[in-house]
Amino acid sequence: MSGAGGWWREKTTPAKVETYTRWSFHFFAVIEVTAIGLPVFGETRAAVSGWLIAMVVVHAVLCALTASRTLDWTRGRREQPVRLLWVLGAATYVFAVTALVLREHGGPGAEMESAAATVLVGILAFGAGTTALGIRDLRRAMTLIAGFAFGAGLVSFPLGVPGTAALVTAVVVFMAGGFLAATSGFSVWLLNAVYELDEARETRARLAVAEERLRFGRDLHDVLGRNLAVIALKSELAVQLARRERPEAVQQMIEVQRIAQESQREVRAVVRGYRDADLAAELAGAQGVLAAAGIDCAVTGDTTGLPAEVQSALGWVVRETTTNVLRHGDAGRCTVGLRVLEGHVVLTVENDGVAVRAGGGDGGAGVGGGGGSGIAGLRERLAVVEGTLEAGPVGADGFRVVASVPLTGRTADANVSGVTS
Repeated sequence: MSGAGGWWREKTTPAKVETYTRWSFHFFAVIEVTAIGLPVFGETRAAVSGWLIAMVVVHAVLCALTASRTLDWTRGRREQPVRLLWVLGAATYVFAVTALVLREHGGPGAEMESAAATVLVGILAFGAGTTALGIRDLRRAMTLIAGFAFGAGLVSFPLGVPGTAALVTAVVVFMAGGFLAATSGFSVWLLNAVYELDEARETRARLAVAEERLRFGRDLHDVLGRNLAVIALKSELAVQLARRERPEAVQQMIEVQRIAQESQREVRAVVRGYRDADLAAELAGAQGVLAAAGIDCAVTGDTTGLPAEVQSALGWVVRETTTNVLRHGDAGRCTVGLRVLEGHVVLTVENDGVAVRAGGGDGGAGVGGGGGSGIAGLRERLAVVEGTLEAGPVGADGFRVVASVPLTGRTADANVSGVTS
């Protein structure tokens, strides 16, 4: 059970929905055999029952195979299974005609007629519903189902089936086939919607990164653009003055040096502002983002009085872990706790819904899922303030990240009252 549970937990949410959809289609084949094939036992002679059950089993296997290949085609993994759809359609009609022949010539008795009619309607309904999966256009799919129903009624007349019975057969085939087609089509639509939502979430994350890069680029351009232009002009002027052996050239180069040093300070300020993260804002943002994603998030602790460098380092931990909780695993709960303990500020982020792989390691949903460099990057940031980071699985499907940053004696005494222990 643990192996099966691990196999399921390792799947992403879209993959889980796809697995559920695929096995639902396979379960339709089981329903076809149990609800249509098995009841013919005891109602007819052994030889006739064998033929009817054999047809139902073969048809159910064809339907399951066609549904699986069609689902792959819908997801863009293979070409449209045109040949298989034709094979299923032809087999459906051949089996339906055979059932009609057995109904009329398989032997006397109402039981024989009932068994053959059940097999006839069931095969046509499941065949029409499964074949419609291979057609994207709704009108064409409904036309196909109507064709199955009309064909069932049309073939019935030459075999001596009464008009009323033929009409009822056609109506039942149309309604049952339409219901199966609608159910299967809705399942496929839901699966595609889940994949599109997952892709949209990843696209939103990439756009957020791109927007931040553009903002950083604009800030650098604003800082460096004017200063570099001035440096270029003054350098050119200094060259001209030097060629004329004018003493003003030295003053111009001193001015160029001053502007270059000022630009360097401004760039450092921009980078420092980019790297700084406000811990309170990151905690509030994490709670809002996770709640919007349907993840129950509880945040405890207060950032009041913490040094700016400590808040910046821990703010990056919150930002990185929140991002990876959304991107990796299938979390339903996340807790974020902040406290001061023995002269250290300790931040703990824990979430569930993590696929714990056999190799262990840090590749959980909390940070650095998928072998990324999230943990390494956070440890580098924390090392600047002499902090440490521990990350790893906890429990059956949990992941915990613990970041600890020491406070100096002076800072700890001044700020311990401002943080919830």
